[in-house]
Amino acid sequence: MSQDPDLSDIKRRMDGALDALRKEFGGLRTGRASAGLLEPVMVEAYGSQMPITQVGTIGVPEARMLTVQVWDRSMVGAVEKAIRESGLGLNPSPDGQLVRVPIPPLSEERRMELGKVAGKYAEQGRVAIRNVRRDGMEMLKKMEKDGEISKDEHHLWNEEIQALTDQHIKLVDETLAQKEEEILQV
Repeated sequence: MSQDPDLSDIKRRMDGALDALRKEFGGLRTGRASAGLLEPVMVEAYGSQMPITQVGTIGVPEARMLTVQVWDRSMVGAVEKAIRESGLGLNPSPDGQLVRVPIPPLSEERRMELGKVAGKYAEQGRVAIRNVRRDGMEMLKKMEKDGEISKDEHHLWNEEIQALTDQHIKLVDETLAQKEEEILQV
């Protein structure tokens, strides 16, 4: 008796890899301010590492300025230090409970560096998608071996998984091209 494999899980996992890539790209700095830029920053708060979003609210008042409205006045210094040491090349300045983070224009060298980082993120996304494809192919082999699907069905589902993979890899490439264009924009 033939049983169709569940490709929705494979599609969901590939979509997850794509979402993770987009989130990584959100943290890559471009010429303009984005709240996503500070989201990966971890702050030493109350004896442990916490995401910056758990100690304050990130705002974008203008194109080249980010603000962090810190909820606890005693955490302002820790937030400032975390942003300065995040490796994003930002220089925050406290103003009461508000930490202002001006976004300096990117140098040509820094743009090229960010383009390479974006490429690495994209390759990690492609690898994640290929790993999901491999898992799907192994599932098909097992189903054929157990007699749940025929050789012809195995071949058809194999093509279906490959099409899904190609579609997601193409989306990764498009997302990368879009991000690189954004980074190189002066």
